[in-house]
Amino acid sequence: MARNWIPLRQVEGNASRQAHVRLPEGTFEREISKEGFFGPSAQFHHKHKPTDWVEFDGPIRPRALDLNKLVTAKANPWMAEKVMGNAHVQMRIWRLDKAMPDLARNSDGDQLLFIHEGSGALFCDYGHLDYVDGDYLVIPRGTMWRLEPKTPTVSLMVEATNDHFTLPEKGLVGRHAIFDPAILDTPRIDEAFKAQQDERTWKVSVKRRNQLSTVTFPFNPLDAVGWHGDLSVVRINWRDLRPLMSHRAHLPPSAHTTWVAGRFVVCTFVPRPLESDPEALRLPFFHNNDDFEEVIFYHKGSFFSRDNIHPGMMTVHPTGFTHGPHPKAFEAATKGGKTETDEVAVMIDTRDAIDVADMPAGVEFEGYVKSWRPPALKQAAE
Repeated sequence: MARNWIPLRQVEGNASRQAHVRLPEGTFEREISKEGFFGPSAQFHHKHKPTDWVEFDGPIRPRALDLNKLVTAKANPWMAEKVMGNAHVQMRIWRLDKAMPDLARNSDGDQLLFIHEGSGALFCDYGHLDYVDGDYLVIPRGTMWRLEPKTPTVSLMVEATNDHFTLPEKGLVGRHAIFDPAILDTPRIDEAFKAQQDERTWKVSVKRRNQLSTVTFPFNPLDAVGWHGDLSVVRINWRDLRPLMSHRAHLPPSAHTTWVAGRFVVCTFVPRPLESDPEALRLPFFHNNDDFEEVIFYHKGSFFSRDNIHPGMMTVHPTGFTHGPHPKAFEAATKGGKTETDEVAVMIDTRDAIDVADMPAGVEFEGYVKSWRPPALKQAAE
């Protein structure tokens, strides 16, 4: 059902005429919006940074997890450590050191693998496809598959529970924006695929309603000799993305959407030039994103809006509080210097509240919520 938003275009007090540019001198902008960044919004101009809290108690606190301390090698992807999820999405971190002895099949939803580390081969119903770090592998629901690493492989696994991964609507910028669909690779029934077909006993670990069943075959069921249609596993690497850019206004994360499911989106932040217009913000604006929860997995580089974050970490910003750049990042961006970002990160924005799994001691960075404190308060606390 189409929404008929209440029509307003109000200006009150000392305010800029456009969002994110020409802010009143000495103010800090905060945005509150509907439907993430797609619906109506209001921009407030504050005397103080909206994240300059001195104390933060309660369950909606922002959290940071060092998944490097969590991941252990598992031969079965369904045994991988669960990081967080809800009824519509599951996220796991999975390390695989050697070839999977069995096949996997997810009957709960489409599966997305983001290859954080490693390289190797994917074998599936559709054929053979190599992978390297930075690849996205989209595996349709019900597909049988296995990985055969050349080097130890660490993947962020994102499941669209009872749902599908599709491409975002690209509107005015056209279907080739961000990436041309022609760059999507599909598996091939090549010699490597034919060579792995044999007559030995194979097992398929099937996940359905978060329960596992095992189906045993006296042959390798990846024995297709051909296929046709418009459904397949697809692969794309972040290095093939060509992000939308604007030198005169900072674009919201929604401009970097890569995959869409019914109740969440997956965005990819890749290196890009920073905004060059002196009147424009050069980093994410402070905002209330009260219709979505924000999860970010940090893959590579220096994260220009964050402090105390390194590759392999994941942050969660629940709905209900204002968030934005850390103080050091804010100062660095407003003073100039850098002309481009060098970060690579995967953001999962979920419409529904996310539940973080119980974590072993040492995985969570307990001081994350305090990292927005103004430098003077940090020094006083220390």
